[in-house]
Amino acid sequence: MSDSLERLYRAVIAARTLDPATSRTAKLFQHGPSKMAKKLAEEAIEVVIDAVSGKQDAVIRESADLLYNLTVLWVAAGINPQDVWDEMDRRERVQGIAEKLPKQKSAIKTAGAGIPAPRRPVLARPAATR
Repeated sequence: MSDSLERLYRAVIAARTLDPATSRTAKLFQHGPSKMAKKLAEEAIEVVIDAVSGKQDAVIRESADLLYNLTVLWVAAGINPQDVWDEMDRRERVQGIAEKLPKQKSAIKTAGAGIPAPRRPVLARPAATR
C-alpha cells in the first residue's frame, strides 16, 4: 500500500511544475494551499456521504481521490510520506495500530476525576498468521 502512495508522491512532485493548463496537479499548486485544502475536504465529504449511503464502489473511487489530494497537500507542506509512516509506527508502539491517540490532557474535556482508563494496544497480526 505505501508503495502506491510513494509512487503517487513522486508523481505529484514531478507534476507540480508542469503547465497548469494541462496538469491538474500543477493547477492546484498554482492556486496554493487554500485550494488544495478545499479539494481535500470536498473529497473527504464525498467519501463520507458514499460510505453512509452504502456505495462501496464510490467509496473506493473517492478514497483514491482523497489520497491524491492529501498527497498534493503533503508535498505543498513539505511532508514526506515517510514522516507519516514514522508517526504511525510511533502511535502503534504507544496505543496500538487500530487506536487514535487521545488529545493532550489540557485539550480533553472529562467528567469527574478526568483520568481516562488506560487502553490495551490493538496490534495487527501479519497477514500470513490470520
